[in-house]
Amino acid sequence: MSTAYGKKLRLIRIAEGLTQMQLRDLTGIGLSTIKNYETGREVGLSIIEKMCAHPRFQKYVLWLMTGETAIRAGQVAPKGAEDLNDEGDNADAANQ
Repeated sequence: MSTAYGKKLRLIRIAEGLTQMQLRDLTGIGLSTIKNYETGREVGLSIIEKMCAHPRFQKYVLWLMTGETAIRAGQVAPKGAEDLNDEGDNADAANQ
């Protein structure tokens, strides 16, 4: 997986007003794992799955995986997502 996912996951956490510890408590993802991917380490598929499976974060699944949104379907991007796209750090750019 790309390090761009770590940036996206951080934006989701911040958009939801969560600390790293609160995210840990909600998802069961280890605190050290959260810190690692937020500082540039690659994100494993199991982390993506845990985030996507939690009801609070399901509205971000399409954006997390593709960089796209579908507002009518309830699929949105967190605040700050446009900055990632401007930097070329979205998942599509990372895979090119």
